[in-house]
Amino acid sequence: MARLSLGWLRPPKPAPGGVMSLADHLRELRYRIILSSVAVVVASLVAALWYDPLYQILMRPYLVAVEMLAQSNPNLDTTTVISGVVTPFTLALKVCLVAGLVLASPVWVYQIWAYIVPALLAKERKWALSFLGAAIPLFLFGVLIGYYIMPQGISVMLSFTPSSVPITNLLEVNQFLELTLQLMVVFGLGFLMPVVVVGLNLIGVVSAQQLAKVRTYVIFGIFVFGAAATPSTDPFSMMALSIPMTLLYIIAEVIAHAHDRRKVARAAEAAAVA
Repeated sequence: MARLSLGWLRPPKPAPGGVMSLADHLRELRYRIILSSVAVVVASLVAALWYDPLYQILMRPYLVAVEMLAQSNPNLDTTTVISGVVTPFTLALKVCLVAGLVLASPVWVYQIWAYIVPALLAKERKWALSFLGAAIPLFLFGVLIGYYIMPQGISVMLSFTPSSVPITNLLEVNQFLELTLQLMVVFGLGFLMPVVVVGLNLIGVVSAQQLAKVRTYVIFGIFVFGAAATPSTDPFSMMALSIPMTLLYIIAEVIAHAHDRRKVARAAEAAAVA
């Protein structure tokens, strides 16, 4: 009986010093992408077992927003609808896929780290592993922030409904949940920004001095990103994403300064010994 061989999928072992050819890098990338994809698919299948509770959780921002609007505008009438025959099925796929992405975040974040770790020195690997541990909580924290600010964003947008004439707001469930899921993923990825910045500093791509020089431009870019990336387009969501990202960038810059000072100190000690 023939055995299934997955040798073609395994990544090549890097040479001493982490040197790899372009073809080996591509094989390594393919391996990491396949593992991450399998993890997301498996996690999505697991999430499908609890689709109804997930659906109720994702609809909670809408219910909270309706309660908030009932206090400020009691005449506002909102109703959720589902249009189309296949919409419930595609909706379930989207919810389970994003849930799988969140559940499998430890796997695909680790695969990102494992892809860059051959290029790091032994001491730098310890730093990278530490920030890998920070990346997963930051991503999940960003997802939670996106979830909890959603009611405020909904209430802001629906508050523009004219109250002088009777109007019923028909909110399509598919569009609403797609908006919620996009916002959660955008916040999660946005909160990974300091890990990327520190990682670039660890492998020597950027220095703390360079980060300080471009700080103003980066902060401006963060607010532009916050305005463009938040699908709800309300100013509250933009500020809720941009301000934490700015603070996280400053924290990442401080960590990069500390790392560069240690690197200079180690070099001076090595020179003195020599």
